[in-house]
Amino acid sequence: MIFGEFNSQGELIFEIGLVTSDEDVMPVNALLDTGFTGWLALDNQDALSLGGFLT
Repeated sequence: MIFGEFNSQGELIFEIGLVTSDEDVMPVNALLDTGFTGWLALDNQDALSLGGFLT
C-alpha cells in the first residue's frame, strides 16, 4: 500500500524509491499527476440523474 498526503494545492505527494545502478535506493517525493484541471465531465444521463441540467 502507498501512503501519501495532499499539499496546499490539493496535489497528492508520496514517497517512491529510485534504484541507482549500484542498487542503492534513494527515497524521493513524487507527485501523482492526474491531469485533473478542476473540471469534471459527465455523460448527459449521469448529470440528469444527479439533478443537473443540460445547457
